[in-house]
Amino acid sequence: MTAPAARPVPRPTVRLLRYLLPHWRRLLPAVLAAAGSELSGAALMATAAWLITRAAEQPPISAVAVAVVAVRALALGRGTLRYADRLLGHDGVLRAVAGFRARVYEALVPLAPAGTPAFRGGDLLTRLVDDVDAAQDLLLRVVVPVTAAALVAAAATGTALALLPAAGLLLGALLAVAGLLVPALVLALSRRTGRAEKAARAELAALTVDLTAGAADLAAYGARDRAQQRTRAAAARIAALERRAALTTSLASAAVLLFQAAATVGATWLGLRAHADGRLPAAGLTVLAVLALVSFDALAALPAAAGRLTGVWASARRLADLMDTPPPVTDPADPLPLPPAADGPLGVEITGLRVRHRPDGPAALDGVSLRLPPGRRVALVGASGSGKSTLIAALMRFVPYESGSIRVGGRELRDCAGADVRRVITGMTQDAHVFHTTIRANLRLARPDATDGELREAARRARLLDWIESLPGGWETMLGGDGATVSGGQRQRLLLARALLADPPVLVLDEPTEGLDPDTAAAVLADILDATRGRTTLLVTHDHTALTAADAVLTLTAGRLAPAR
Repeated sequence: MTAPAARPVPRPTVRLLRYLLPHWRRLLPAVLAAAGSELSGAALMATAAWLITRAAEQPPISAVAVAVVAVRALALGRGTLRYADRLLGHDGVLRAVAGFRARVYEALVPLAPAGTPAFRGGDLLTRLVDDVDAAQDLLLRVVVPVTAAALVAAAATGTALALLPAAGLLLGALLAVAGLLVPALVLALSRRTGRAEKAARAELAALTVDLTAGAADLAAYGARDRAQQRTRAAAARIAALERRAALTTSLASAAVLLFQAAATVGATWLGLRAHADGRLPAAGLTVLAVLALVSFDALAALPAAAGRLTGVWASARRLADLMDTPPPVTDPADPLPLPPAADGPLGVEITGLRVRHRPDGPAALDGVSLRLPPGRRVALVGASGSGKSTLIAALMRFVPYESGSIRVGGRELRDCAGADVRRVITGMTQDAHVFHTTIRANLRLARPDATDGELREAARRARLLDWIESLPGGWETMLGGDGATVSGGQRQRLLLARALLADPPVLVLDEPTEGLDPDTAAAVLADILDATRGRTTLLVTHDHTALTAADAVLTLTAGRLAPAR
């Protein structure tokens, strides 16, 4: 039997529309309001022109009464519909973009932490913010104006055909050229520029993050000037691309104005000839000329919409690349549950573990076997690059293992969902992050449903409670990004409190005292040893006190394990 053909992957922009169009019930009224506003504007001008011309003939008031009321209604309706367009459009679009941003974030979660190094930090931030915001441009600045322009052009052409077929054909042809050919040329000319601009913005974001986060290192190595020059060069590239895009849009807008002038002159000339032959009354001539003039107003936004669409294409492609990136570890189709924490401390047994970071690369772990008994504390030591972090990543299902076995509570981790594993095995890792938010919110990352009493208990066990309560803002004190506004010891204690609040059956602590001064390190370690008494704990450390207090000490060397004592 032949294998079934693979389903084609939709184009990125089509996929973006699929994510957004489920919100059509909120977006459709906005589109209709925008189209109604443009139609009201065109109808207002045409009706006013008819009314002025007809009134000059001094007819009975009853002959123009309907037109008078129509002018008032259209004037009020245009403003009301424009307000409704803005209100409904932004409400629907912001809700749609919020849902889409959550979907992109959900696609990113399985990539962390092993898969995210494929994207630079600033580039990843640009994808999550600017590229997702491009979905807003797709709806508000592309779909809505294009729909409104199409309806206005159809209505204007139909009215002109009814008044004078020749003028209607001319107006329809010029509207089609201005509404289709000009935006198509903008798309063709701007497509490469749009891709280059998105890439340049991502590069600028990445360089800016490197420049700010690594300012101290750049200054120490005398590389600050070179980094600043690269950042300025990236900003200059963006400015040049923006100027090129603005020139293209401006020329396209000028072309639309030329077609507008040609349509107005042509329709007026044909109308004059028809009026001279008695085929078109004076009021009809006025309506025809004004209609040809105002019908192009709705098309004025199309060159800018075409320019926006090139940026949307580039953003959709970048988001598709992010969302299509395969996660380092895939969950089984039918995951098995892990033993509940209520059953008591869980043990971990690792047998013959082999892990490679690249299929053709050397083994980061090669035949590692160890046993972490329930309720016992095992210390792991080893030089930098020996595989300690890789072992923890494999234990927490962040990286796949090529061969061997990891069993927790008798259950093979390959058969379990990664999220379930990390509820059982978690703690304080080297890449743990302190977020720019309150102390309370930072701790509740471990357990969103934690009560205030549980937060206080975790802080007390980490000897952090007195410090928190001494702050003017208390638990609502804002912390800087990655704990920039607190000391190293306070940051480590905060991470320790978060790990204790999670209360996992198997606690992992990776270098919890690294980078601390001796007194602070001794205080933090004392708290750790007290908190891990009777708890299944894997402690990665070089601290002699911790090694002395551990039930067993193992040494990793070049991906292989040997007992140290």
